[in-house]
Amino acid sequence: VQLVESGGGTVQARGSLRLSCAASGVALTNVTMGWLRQAPGKEREIVAAVTWSGSTIYYADAVKGRFTISRDNAKNTVYLQMNILKPEDTAVYYCAATTSSWSGPWDFWGQGTQVTVSS
Repeated sequence: VQLVESGGGTVQARGSLRLSCAASGVALTNVTMGWLRQAPGKEREIVAAVTWSGSTIYYADAVKGRFTISRDNAKNTVYLQMNILKPEDTAVYYCAATTSSWSGPWDFWGQGTQVTVSS
């Protein structure tokens, strides 16, 4: 199973970025997909997650109203649209997959993509 993230980069505050995560080696049937992030000196935290059907979505309070998670099962891809970015959103963002719930444990991980928001 391989998860490959793309779309990270550097953006000014209040800008937008869209992250993508392409999965290979496994069909995403009945798999919950999520985005987690880790800022320097901080623990990894979940940002957003979506079930296979898309019927249940979770967002961390810090990103509600600004980030949107979505998935395209036909393309085995999950997205994270990030709007109104803040400097505190700066982190390495990881795509992950689990057969459990968004609370984990997460079974598969991508390599991470850096997101830097300048003030």
